[in-house]
Amino acid sequence: MTIISRFSQLGEASALRPGNIDGGNLGTNSDVIAAVQSGDSGKIRGLLQMDSSLANARDANGVSALMHAFYARRSEIAELFLAAKSDLDIFEATAAGKADKVSEILRSNPEAAKSWSADGFTALHFAAFFNRPEIARVLIRGGADVAAVAKNPMKVAPLHSAAAAHNREIVRLLLENDAPADVRQEGGWTPLHEAAQIGDVEMARDLLQHRADPQARSKDGKTPADMAAAKGHEEILKLLAK
Repeated sequence: MTIISRFSQLGEASALRPGNIDGGNLGTNSDVIAAVQSGDSGKIRGLLQMDSSLANARDANGVSALMHAFYARRSEIAELFLAAKSDLDIFEATAAGKADKVSEILRSNPEAAKSWSADGFTALHFAAFFNRPEIARVLIRGGADVAAVAKNPMKVAPLHSAAAAHNREIVRLLLENDAPADVRQEGGWTPLHEAAQIGDVEMARDLLQHRADPQARSKDGKTPADMAAAKGHEEILKLLAK
C-alpha cells in the first residue's frame, strides 16, 4: 500500500512511448520522458545540450519531465532540468523545495494554492510527499485545502502523503490545521494504518489525539493494529490498545 511506489506508477502510466531522435540531431518529449524513467542522465544531458527547451518536456497527460524525475527519485536528472528550465510551475517549485518561488507564484496567482496538477494532485500533496514543511506552511497560509483528495485512483489526501513520507512535522501541521485524521485513500487505508505499519509511535499518537479511529478497517478488513502486528511493532500495539 506504499504511496511512494504508486506515485512512480502514475508517472510511468502517463508517459509517452519512446520516440526516435529526429535526424540524429533533435530529441522529442518522449525521448526525454523515456530517459528519465530509465535513469539515463547521460542521455538527458546530451538532449539538453542539443536543445535546452527539452527541459520543459511533458508527457501525453501534461506531467512535466521534471516531475517524472522527482517521482522516480532521480535527483541528478532533476538537477539537470532545474539548471536548464527558465521557469517552474507551483508543482515543480514545491517538489524542488523552492519556497521563494512558491511564494512568488502565490503572490501573482493566489488561486494556485488550490490548483490541480495534470495527474490530479495539489501542491500541498507534493509538499507533504517530498518533505517540504516550509512550503506546506506557505501553501496552507495561502488557502490550500488540507483535506483535498487526489483526483486519481490513489485518492490520497495530503495527510496520507505526509504519513507515507514519514514526516511527523507535516502530519502535525496538517492536523493542527483541521485535516481530517480518518480520511481514507484507495483501499480504505487511513493515515493511522500507515503510521502503524511503519512503527511511528509519535505519529500514531498525534493521529489518535486528533480522533483517528484505532478500529478503522481497510477494504480488506485490516485495522491499524493488524498492520503493526504484521511488522512486529509492539509499542504501536500497546498504544492502540489503550
